[in-house]
Amino acid sequence: MSELTHYPSLNGRCYVVTGATSGIGDATARALIDQGARVVALGRNAEALARLAEYGCETHPLDITDSEQLEEMIGSLGVVDGLINSAGITHVESALTLPAERIDAVFQANARAAAIAARSVARHMIEAGRAGSIVNVSSQASLVGLDDHLAYSASKAAMDAITRALCLELGPAGIRVNSVNPTVTMTPMAEKVWSAPEQRDPMLAAIPLGRFAEMADVVTPILFLLSDDAAMISGVCLPIDGGYTAR
Repeated sequence: MSELTHYPSLNGRCYVVTGATSGIGDATARALIDQGARVVALGRNAEALARLAEYGCETHPLDITDSEQLEEMIGSLGVVDGLINSAGITHVESALTLPAERIDAVFQANARAAAIAARSVARHMIEAGRAGSIVNVSSQASLVGLDDHLAYSASKAAMDAITRALCLELGPAGIRVNSVNPTVTMTPMAEKVWSAPEQRDPMLAAIPLGRFAEMADVVTPILFLLSDDAAMISGVCLPIDGGYTAR
């Protein structure tokens, strides 16, 4: 990942990152360490957590869909300065055959877990009088329809709704809540869907900038939204899509 913008206000602060063991979550956790922040990395992959621990993160193995375990873990951390909800799964299948249990699993990981993590972090911040920032990693799929993405699109639209609701409720406590909505970013999860030419080429053709997002294209806006440079930005669902959703 290319060198990222430096945000001095992140230095010395503490952030929880869910889904930190792969993709955008992993890159964000590492970028925050590079900014001088303390990072609590949550995820299920033990090997990836070990690598993050070597990088300087505090790590905890966690199934994000276990709401009780998630709340207990966050409660044990004390007060933090913010949260990055990056945990998520996808299931690509026609809406006509999509099993109900698959819909439930995607919503539990992408929407419910984000809401539980955010409220758990916010409760401790409010009790301590601590302002801060929450960033939800959503998707362009929440903003436009994509073939075979019913569960994923709906779960990310729910995440954007969570962002707006929390913006209203947490704003008076000085807690800002935003979403970033990237286009295809070649994480391991995205590669499963978009590496095939028949999937990749039509999507690229619909992006005015003509490329998929690099990791830094997504991580830099996350850092900005966490920082004091974004002090008046809350309730935003920010497309990082090369113009895809402008059509």
